Amino acid sequence: MVENNICTDQVSFDQIDLIQLSENIKLWGKALGFQQVGIADIDLKQHEAKLQQWLDNQYHGEMDYMEKHGMKRARPAELHPGTLRVISVRMDYLPDNAQFARTLKNKNNAYISRYALGRDYHKVLRKRLKQLGQKIEQQVGKLGYRPFVDSAPVLERPLAEKAGLGWTGKHSLLIDSKTGSWFFIGELMIDLPLPVDKPVEEKCGACVACIKICPTQAIVAPYVVDGRRCISYLTIELQGPIPIEFRKAIGNRIYGCDDCQLICPWNRFANITQEADYQARHQLEKQPLLDLFAWSEAHFLTTTEGSPIRRIGYLRWLRNIAVALGNAPTSKAIVEALNEKLKHSDSELLNEHISWALEQHALQIPIVNERLNNRLIKAIEKGLPRDA
Repeated sequence: MVENNICTDQVSFDQIDLIQLSENIKLWGKALGFQQVGIADIDLKQHEAKLQQWLDNQYHGEMDYMEKHGMKRARPAELHPGTLRVISVRMDYLPDNAQFARTLKNKNNAYISRYALGRDYHKVLRKRLKQLGQKIEQQVGKLGYRPFVDSAPVLERPLAEKAGLGWTGKHSLLIDSKTGSWFFIGELMIDLPLPVDKPVEEKCGACVACIKICPTQAIVAPYVVDGRRCISYLTIELQGPIPIEFRKAIGNRIYGCDDCQLICPWNRFANITQEADYQARHQLEKQPLLDLFAWSEAHFLTTTEGSPIRRIGYLRWLRNIAVALGNAPTSKAIVEALNEKLKHSDSELLNEHISWALEQHALQIPIVNERLNNRLIKAIEKGLPRDA
């Protein structure tokens, strides 16, 4: 009898060659498109104190789900009763012709984190993990398993580290010495006592390039990220206004940030993904900010269907682009686009960011004619709070 993928009938482990099974699992995983598969035990006690300190420091910001589950994040068996092992997988996502530096340098174009240019990885990995669980069941009979891809309170990176998929870098992301860090990870919790893999040696050494490059100094100490300062958090997780102190540093990054990975020397070994789902969508890659700012909500929803970008919604999409336009070189087209959006917007959140953007252009250039100057002043005043 099986309820919620938890087997109530004991699997006869003495009838299963667990060593051979673990080897088969890795072969099946690679056949499903995972570049690496490892197996870890579920003991994460050594991470509990660090997790609690991170939460106590409020580094999770508005991500309440991080705190809500407490130490369950470090106790897989409490999350999925019966769990004995975690199968961790890695899938490369670096698309062809990423042109990172060129996109960041052209301030009139939008920069979208490389992982978000293609199909939503949650769907891709979860489907493959489920297929892997089903394949194991075909071999051993009914068992308890459950796939996870950023979908539950799981300390994914420590588990992947224990499974030998890489080491945790000073930017808190997982790094593999042969392929860098441009990959997704996912987990399959399982109730089989499979042999576990060995962690790999950390190889960051004295390098602090990721700490120095962070535009908002979000890496407050080696291996510790203050999420409230991270551009990925500010442009994706944050529901309200982006703090003024970070807006200039965001530049033209409208969804996520890759700077700490771009600077990492291990990423010179990164592999281009073989997954068609992760190749960049043409309507998202190297697009002018003004073109994206002109999208209607219907066009936004259609274009981002199946994309992780869709979850931030149309309003925050415009909020992020407004900040990027405020950081772009001043032009008549940008000022007019901001004015036009402000004229028709009834969102206090969006109006605040548009007004900030207009103010940047008013401060950066000498106004070439009085008419344009007056339009800027009126637009800015319209978006300011009444008691400002």
